[in-house]
Amino acid sequence: MRFIFRALMMLLVLAAVLAGAGWWWLNQPLPLSQPTLELEVEPGTTPRGVAREVVKAGVQTDARLLYAWFRVSGQDRQIKAGNYELTTGLTPYVLLQKLARGEESLKALTLVEGWNWRQVRAALAREEFLRQESAGMDDAALMQALGRPGVAPEGRFFPDTYTYAKGSSDLAVLRRALHAMDRRLADVWALRSADTPLKSPDEALTLASIVEKETGRAADRAQIAGVFTNRLRIGMLLQTDPTVIYGLGEKFDGNLRRRDLQTDTPWNTYTRAGLPPTPIAMPGKAALMAAVQPSQTKALYFVARGDGTSHFSASLDEHNRAVNRYQRGQQKP
Repeated sequence: MRFIFRALMMLLVLAAVLAGAGWWWLNQPLPLSQPTLELEVEPGTTPRGVAREVVKAGVQTDARLLYAWFRVSGQDRQIKAGNYELTTGLTPYVLLQKLARGEESLKALTLVEGWNWRQVRAALAREEFLRQESAGMDDAALMQALGRPGVAPEGRFFPDTYTYAKGSSDLAVLRRALHAMDRRLADVWALRSADTPLKSPDEALTLASIVEKETGRAADRAQIAGVFTNRLRIGMLLQTDPTVIYGLGEKFDGNLRRRDLQTDTPWNTYTRAGLPPTPIAMPGKAALMAAVQPSQTKALYFVARGDGTSHFSASLDEHNRAVNRYQRGQQKP
């Protein structure tokens, strides 16, 4: 009996030592070959294969020990495929939680307020971690793939920062930006002023894109929208340079000339009345709100002062004096 008792005690002590060692190992940072490692787990990889991939990525430990931990934990079948970022301080316990929860490393793409569609496509093409599914598509095919056949892509994507997992489709990112703009536009359209001359959310989007491009200072945004709203209400030409520039496309060399203002395109608001046929850029939330809730103003004109602000005028004479002062360097009319 005494022998059996001693044997049991030794087994208990050994179990306690092993449990302590296991607990210590689970909570010790794993040595990494670099401060940050990229781990890719392909769909269908077995738990044993995942342990091997972890070591292959640069985690300096025994793959068999990792696999044993995956099995003992009971979470081995919960490990998810994906792209993971492993950083200094990572313990075996945290590693398994990351893999079981699918906490993939995320990249970020920022779409900037005021960008046009060409700039959006260029930004997507620069994202090396995105799967470039739209690269060979023209605009019509791309919008078809997004479920919006016949809709022009200009201005349809909300400017914001979008995170994505490595290997995600560029179409998936665009779809999120498209739906984000749908929501924002619906929200502001529901808040539109009762006397707005705008007839649809699409017109609000187009006006907002013009306001976005014309605004040098945020505080002027609603008043700029008020000027264009007043012009639309009385049938006056909008005569806004950003629409002309947009219509010129890649021909624009940075210098807007008188002949450009006189060259007719669908977007030239000097030669055509009303709003252009599409937005000219991506408006942000503030520009969208200004388009549907413009300032109540009598102004029909505005001119840049040169410091980012604008001078607003209700009459052509006042406007001409402002142009002389702020753009022609004449302090007096």
